[in-house]
Amino acid sequence: MPVTDPIADFLTRVRNAAKAKKKYVEIPSSTLKKNLADILKKNSFINDYEIIEDNKQNVIKIQLKYVRGASAINGLERVSTPGLRVYAGKDKLPRVLNGLGMAVLSTSKGLLTDKQARIEAVGGEILCHIW
Repeated sequence: MPVTDPIADFLTRVRNAAKAKKKYVEIPSSTLKKNLADILKKNSFINDYEIIEDNKQNVIKIQLKYVRGASAINGLERVSTPGLRVYAGKDKLPRVLNGLGMAVLSTSKGLLTDKQARIEAVGGEILCHIW
């Protein structure tokens, strides 16, 4: 059955797996989800991820990260939805928890965190907040 909001599905699967203390979570693959997993890895929210190729659907297998038994991901929040898109210009980029978290933006230069978008001086659609 097709998913109407694949980003929300990605975030929900990761959130649920982290709360259930799972080591891995498998998510149907796409380029956007691979880029989102790459951002999570670069910012130390997950240990690693790999793409498992299958005949029907490729899958991203994400290895979750735990610090002293607690998940490295404390919260995931979808900001822009298919019914209500949220955009921010380069001067109005959000700060999540005063810089302790991050916002993921879809920009003309690809998926960027709010810090990277400030450096690149670009705005875009705010996909989610992670802390």
